[in-house]
This record gives sequence, C-alpha cells and structure tokens, in this order.
Amino acid sequence: MREQISEGFMVFLSDGDEGIGSVREVRHGLPELLVYIENAGDFVVPRSAIKAVHSGKVVLDFDQLDLRLRNAIRHARDSEDPNFISPASSSEDE
Repeated sequence: MREQISEGFMVFLSDGDEGIGSVREVRHGLPELLVYIENAGDFVVPRSAIKAVHSGKVVLDFDQLDLRLRNAIRHARDSEDPNFISPASSSEDE
C-alpha cells in the first residue's frame, strides 16, 4: 500500500537527489497533485507520474511528466549561486 501523500511533502526525481519542490495541494477525488517547483511555480502532476511515496517524499517519474514541467525541473536550481559558501561552513574561527 502506498503512503498517503500530504501537503508539504518534498518532491524528488530520485532518492538521494536534492528536492526540486513540494506538494502544494492534494486534490482528493482527482488523479493529480498541485506541486510547486523551485524557480518555476505551480504545476499539476498526474498521479500516474509518481514512482514512490515514502518518508514524507514524493518521487516522480521524469519520463511521465509533460514537457513544460520537465523544462521547469531542469532549471529548478538556476538561481542558486554556484560560488555560495554557507556561513556555517566557513572557517572564520580558525
């Protein structure tokens, strides 16, 4: 039996990857979810595109997603600065 999906669950393409968004709305009675994708906004995801649900995670099947959503996922991290170093990992105290 599949774990029930709840609003706020993180969304992934595979276990071990970084999250790409979160479940915004569970549409009871409909075969779909509303998912927020980072840097792109809300998208409707058919339940048929869900590979797994566990531990508060929803894992999507990339090949089952429409082209617009796939493109949004490809750019989910575009606004992140690749040179950013978290203050928690800096060595100022040395």
